[in-house]
Amino acid sequence: MVPENTPPEYAHLKIGNRETITDYYVPTHVSDDLKAFALKVFVRLNAKSITFRNVSFTHSVIDGCYLRSCVFDSCDFTGCRFIGSNLHQSNFPGCKFDYATFERCQIDDDILSSEAPRQENLRMRFARSLRMNYQQIGDAKAVNKAITLELEATSEHLLESWYSDSPYHRKKYPGLLRVAQFLHWIEFWILHFVWGNGESIFKLLRSIVIAVVIIAIYDAGSLSAQVTLYDYWDSLKLAPGIFLGTVVRAHHSIGVASIIVATKLVALSLLTALLVKRFGRR
Repeated sequence: MVPENTPPEYAHLKIGNRETITDYYVPTHVSDDLKAFALKVFVRLNAKSITFRNVSFTHSVIDGCYLRSCVFDSCDFTGCRFIGSNLHQSNFPGCKFDYATFERCQIDDDILSSEAPRQENLRMRFARSLRMNYQQIGDAKAVNKAITLELEATSEHLLESWYSDSPYHRKKYPGLLRVAQFLHWIEFWILHFVWGNGESIFKLLRSIVIAVVIIAIYDAGSLSAQVTLYDYWDSLKLAPGIFLGTVVRAHHSIGVASIIVATKLVALSLLTALLVKRFGRR
């Protein structure tokens, strides 16, 4: 029931039941409690080497808390918000982190591989939140791990969004939206193949090698109608120089030469961007 003094613009709102708990600590292990820790705002809560088993933290805010070396066994963190908290060396076996977010928290990166949600869209957002969290605290190794999981989940999500016949995906992406998701998936797949969406030097070098091989095949074919293996081998030896612009072949058309130059410039730009992005996390 809305109080009588409630302003008219708040007539459709009700006061929530979320309670703020400040400067408490947990002295003993906690088991099978679905109410005491749910829908709370914990400020500077302290617990060390405490086991929480089958405890619900749903839609709680954990702000500036010290929860180091704790074990959270089969706990529910759905909708939780972790802010500036220390969870170093804490374990989360069997926990649920749907819609949970993290900001400036000290938390071990093994949570990415062991506790990520099953649904690809929730796993993608989970990894993205932790990626931003690790960037805030300057943990470059954990950032790379989070990005890997985020890219895997994003690829799966884009594929499912246009390919899957599940009611959820068909209701969310009907008609032309399904076509748009297919195009997004194609774009993502191409960029992932070319340079791992900015995360893989190996894939970029592989793409450069493929470009050099294509140049060698074209160069050998443009010399003679009857190409021998020797011609291919000779062109392959010259292909890196052609790609870098140190070798000029007079029999190449202006269009092909322009494509080679453009490919070189794009490849070098991607390599520079990848190196700056990677070392910029250090």
